[in-house]
Amino acid sequence: MKKWKVLDSKYIIQRPWATLRVDRLEMPNGNIKEEYYVLEYPKWVNMIGITKENTILFVKQYRHGAGEVLVELPAGVVEDGEEPELAARRELLEETGYAFDSIEYVCKLYANPATSGNPTFSYILQGGVKIQEQELDASEDIEVVEMSIEEAKAFLFDNKIGQALHASALFYSFKKLGLL
Repeated sequence: MKKWKVLDSKYIIQRPWATLRVDRLEMPNGNIKEEYYVLEYPKWVNMIGITKENTILFVKQYRHGAGEVLVELPAGVVEDGEEPELAARRELLEETGYAFDSIEYVCKLYANPATSGNPTFSYILQGGVKIQEQELDASEDIEVVEMSIEEAKAFLFDNKIGQALHASALFYSFKKLGLL
């Protein structure tokens, strides 16, 4: 398989959470795609935070796109120039107030690689201890939820994790930890 050649590219909108460009492409067989739309987002991190008490930290928050309150993994944006591992530690501390002894890479996933190119990196962090209160952004309203590993597995297996990348990261993490 060969990559498609970008003949032209222009931005339709560029905002912090809504960047859309249209590319004109030449496919390997010579066909031209006049309009191929791509959404640009920053890199993302998802964290499976396991406390010293062997509970997993989740966050409960309203998600306007879905119009629902969801229980998810703590997650966040990788800032420009920041390594994903550092972003994972920072975001987990900000959203939950917990710091962790160790961190281990789990997987790299794409939400929809057909129309967006941003990767999501997932990490298992272990040995968590609460060291501070949450440091939330003005637009965040997050409740921390702790579950035992068995409760978290049941929650996942009962299809109660609505965020697809979070469900995937949990499956990979449970496999990596020998919990499946």
